[in-house]
Amino acid sequence: METKVKAHVAPWKIEEVKTLKGLIKSKPVVAIVDMMDVPAPQLQEIRDKIRDKVKLRMSRNTLIKRALKEASEELNNPKLAELANYVERGAAILVTDMNPFKLYKMLEENKSPAPVKGGQIAPCDIKVEKGSTGMPPGPFLGELKSVGIPAAIEKGKIVIKEDKVVVKKGEVVSPKLAAVLDRLGIKPIKVGLNILAVYEDGIIYTPDVLKVDEEKLLADIQTAYQNAFNLAFNIAYPAREVLPYLIQKAFINAKALAIETAFITKETAGDILAKAQAQALALASKLPEDALDEDIKSKLSEVETTASSTVEEKKEEEKKEEEKKEDSGVAGLALLF
Repeated sequence: METKVKAHVAPWKIEEVKTLKGLIKSKPVVAIVDMMDVPAPQLQEIRDKIRDKVKLRMSRNTLIKRALKEASEELNNPKLAELANYVERGAAILVTDMNPFKLYKMLEENKSPAPVKGGQIAPCDIKVEKGSTGMPPGPFLGELKSVGIPAAIEKGKIVIKEDKVVVKKGEVVSPKLAAVLDRLGIKPIKVGLNILAVYEDGIIYTPDVLKVDEEKLLADIQTAYQNAFNLAFNIAYPAREVLPYLIQKAFINAKALAIETAFITKETAGDILAKAQAQALALASKLPEDALDEDIKSKLSEVETTASSTVEEKKEEEKKEEEKKEDSGVAGLALLF
């Protein structure tokens, strides 16, 4: 009869899984973060800054996966177990009350510039800008040229002659180039806690979803609001924001209709009388002068003076516009010759 040998599990591993489970169940938001490339001093600085907002614990990947699996079973929450699919590299568990988007933004803001290492993938185009390095002539000049950076000696200093993209995004940075960039003080990468995935309320968020362009989002919201406002206004939908403008439009239309139909109210009486006077003067202007009394003649003279003045002003404006065009044409000819 064969007997199964029960695998021995170190007590500290059992205790670690228990601790991780307690952490996972303590907060509504659970994140898997990568800490592998964060130097110890910077990691400690980040911990100090976020200590009051999150709880963070690094452990072995196998133990983190085990804790997620057991916690999901105890909570009857299969979705939580899916976080184990994102555990890789130097993973750690982070729990918090912050929503995933605020958490992502906070961790990104707490990243700091760092030199790139040989063998790393360039996260962006890495450019060396022209100018003095501040270094005296020596072997470093040859090192610059060996990695394709145009350099020379000027006024007793090593000078980079022109801007140069030394490695493009996605390419591997050679150890030699990494050493040169470090000596130049170029820190093209940011190090910090990289979110691999975040769980909240049955949903797992990945970095591509959490990375939000806030300026574009705000612009999109403003455009959507303006479009919605215009639609509501045009179809007379009485939304709270639109209603004052609809009432104003209705008042203007009602007043225009009342004036057109000579319906006298407190608001339209002045406009109707002014319109009637203008029509009467227009009719009077067609009659012989000896058929008009002095009052009508005076009013007609005022109208003619005003009209003449308006015509003169319009002519003056047109003349100035023509002079501007002529000056512009002369300037264009001067450029040609």
